[in-house]
Amino acid sequence: MDRIEAMKIFIAALDEGSLAGASRKTGRSAAAVSRAVAYLEAHVGVPLLHRTTRSIRLSEAGERYSAACRKILADLDEADRQAAGERSVPRGTLTISSTVFVGVEVLRPIVDAFMSEFPTVNVRMYLLERPVNLVDEGIDVALRITHLSDSTLVAQHIGEARRVVVASPRYLATHPRIDEPGDLARHSIVTMQHMGLDSWSFPAPEGSTVPRSVAFVPRLVVNNVQAAVGSAVDGNGVTRLLSYHVAGQVERDELRVILPEFEPAPLPISLVSPYGRLSVPKVRAFVDFALPRLRAQFARSTLAS
Repeated sequence: MDRIEAMKIFIAALDEGSLAGASRKTGRSAAAVSRAVAYLEAHVGVPLLHRTTRSIRLSEAGERYSAACRKILADLDEADRQAAGERSVPRGTLTISSTVFVGVEVLRPIVDAFMSEFPTVNVRMYLLERPVNLVDEGIDVALRITHLSDSTLVAQHIGEARRVVVASPRYLATHPRIDEPGDLARHSIVTMQHMGLDSWSFPAPEGSTVPRSVAFVPRLVVNNVQAAVGSAVDGNGVTRLLSYHVAGQVERDELRVILPEFEPAPLPISLVSPYGRLSVPKVRAFVDFALPRLRAQFARSTLAS
C-alpha cells in the first residue's frame, strides 16, 4: 500500500472520529481503511490507535505520528499548488493556535473576517492551554504571549501584556488596604495554575536581586480566565491576570488595578510561524491581514498605570 494514501486514510479516521467515518469520507471499504491503519502501524512498529467497537483514540506514539502526518500532507498539498503555478494565490487549509481566551475573544473575529476576504482558504483553530510545538504539530501560525526562546520561529511583534493584580471596588472597600505585595497574604486570593497556585512572584525590592515571593492559601482555584474574572468582579477576592483579560472590567470600574508599581516586566505578544512558512501564500496573507488588527485590538486593551 502507498504510504501517503495510508496517511490520508489515517488522518481521515481521526478527523471523522472512527474507521467507519474514514470509510465514508474516503470512499474506501471498511476493510481497506483497517488495512491502511494496520500498514502504518506495521511500518512504524508501534500501535497508533486504541480501538473500540464505536470509537478510536490515539496512542501516545499515535499523537506524535498524526502531527507529523498532517504536516507531511500539508506540505505535499502546498508543493502541488506551487507546481501548478498557484503559488501566488492564498488557498488551502491554514492551521492556527492560541490560548482559549485570546482565541475566543480576539482571534476568532479576525479569522472570520479573513475567511470572508479569502474564500479559498479554510482554517483550523486549536485553542489550547499548553505549549505547542509548531513544527511537530503542523501549526502555520500561533499567537504567543511570552518571551520567545525558539530560534526556529519567525516572530512579528504585536504588543505587550501586563501581569496585573485586581480586585473589585466592593472588595477593596471592605478589606484591609493593600499597599505592598506582602499584604496579599491576609486576603482572599482567586488564582489560576499558570499564575501561581500558592504564591505570586514580584520583582526584587530595591537593593536586592532576589525576586519577592508572596505565599498564600488560595480561596478559589480555577482553570478558566472568565471564571477568575467573574469571581473577582463579584467581590470574592483578589486575582492576578493579564491586562487584556480585565481591560473591559477596569474600564467599567468593575475591577481596579492594585500594586501597579510592583508589577513584573510586561510580556511580549507575538504572532509566530515556523521558519520558511511566511513564503506560503495562505500564511503570508493571514499574517498581513491579522497583524494590524491584532495590534489595534491589544492597544485598546492597554491599561493606564
